[in-house]
Amino acid sequence: MIDGILHRVRTGVQWRDLPERFGPWKTVYERHRLWSADGTWERLLHQVQAAADATGDIDWDIAVDSTIVRAHQHAAGARTEPPPAPASKGAETAEHQDETPWQNLLARLVEVVQEVRHWAARAAGSPASST
Repeated sequence: MIDGILHRVRTGVQWRDLPERFGPWKTVYERHRLWSADGTWERLLHQVQAAADATGDIDWDIAVDSTIVRAHQHAAGARTEPPPAPASKGAETAEHQDETPWQNLLARLVEVVQEVRHWAARAAGSPASST
């Protein structure tokens, strides 16, 4: 059972394509799902780590080499400044005239969140609170 789960995790094969030598794929899947839900894998990891730490087999120093971290292909040539403001069809309101497009968007998002909180409070039958 454990070998089947480890094979699937290591290779990335679909559960249905798990080789028959590991048993019925659905049984292996269900066992993995149950053990993940009830914390069996976490307890097993902690026990193995504690045993390895007691014998000095674990080096807890962590080193990260950023040279192996690659940027996504779409990250090349990304904008460094916000895009220009779109031309408006009408005159902007006085309260948002001197804001950048990003500040305007943020202000609108805050307004929407406040509206949703107000609606939720009305639906629950309690007065709206603002934060």
